Amino acid sequence: MFLALERLINLNEGYRQTFKVAGRDLLLLVVDNQPLLLEDSCPHQGAPLHGASLVGTVLRCKRHGIEFQLPSGRPVQASCPGLKLFALAYDGDRIGVEV
Repeated sequence: MFLALERLINLNEGYRQTFKVAGRDLLLLVVDNQPLLLEDSCPHQGAPLHGASLVGTVLRCKRHGIEFQLPSGRPVQASCPGLKLFALAYDGDRIGVEV
């Protein structure tokens, strides 16, 4: 079942919004004109990522400074697991997820 999160027309560079889907906190953001959906939780110690800084394609957790390369979600520091990414789905003028 498709669950719409946002209208495509609203997905401009710098877009960032959180959603709760099936009990999970998710973060939808646009980086380098590409929409990405990830768990709103740093794999290092669970800090929310919706307030993380974004410089170019590097997302930096506010709590401990762990950095992740987007769109891959791989950590810049090899000692930390990568971000949990989710596949996006499209239906007409909407973007969302299959649940």
